Amino acid sequence: MNVVSRGFVGRRRDRDPRIPPGQYPERDFPVLSAGPTANVPLDRWRLDLTGVDGATRSLSWSDLMALPSEHVTADIHCVTKWTKLDTSWRGVPVRTVLGDVGDARYALVHSSGGYTTNLPLADLVERDAWVAFEYDGRPLHPEHGGPARLLVPHLYFWKSAKWLSGIELGHEDTPGFWERLGYHDYGDPWREQRYAGDG
Repeated sequence: MNVVSRGFVGRRRDRDPRIPPGQYPERDFPVLSAGPTANVPLDRWRLDLTGVDGATRSLSWSDLMALPSEHVTADIHCVTKWTKLDTSWRGVPVRTVLGDVGDARYALVHSSGGYTTNLPLADLVERDAWVAFEYDGRPLHPEHGGPARLLVPHLYFWKSAKWLSGIELGHEDTPGFWERLGYHDYGDPWREQRYAGDG
């Protein structure tokens, strides 16, 4: 009597353990966007930071460049099931950009063109997250979110909003663009949280 069904080969032993379930490795860097590519000149770029009290301050490009930055090597995971390993970035830690966040618990991230995405604030200030402005040693190209994008590599890449224009802090969770259209509120690739109700 056969104990194992014919054709069963078990788990592939050559699978890279850095690739989450349901993902495949991608060598290229596919371009996926909800709308047209934003082209924001550096002299007009602003990052508006809104606290829980409604007070807003704004960083210019020169303000951002004056902050201490870090080189980052990270694996990124797209909800469309590709994973790109060992990507190379430079950016300013979000905790440095935000400074004192008071008793805020959530962030609603804004992009040029109106795109938004929501995250627990802890994922921006207690875990690794950056305002990224370089990719692979060069200024971040607009098609990949330049001049600056959010980089939150431990979540699906739609949470790493392109063309970053604002971070709004709050006490309540406010769903963003894709979250209102049925994507998962959190988006953990290791739990395959692609759509509402997953994991």
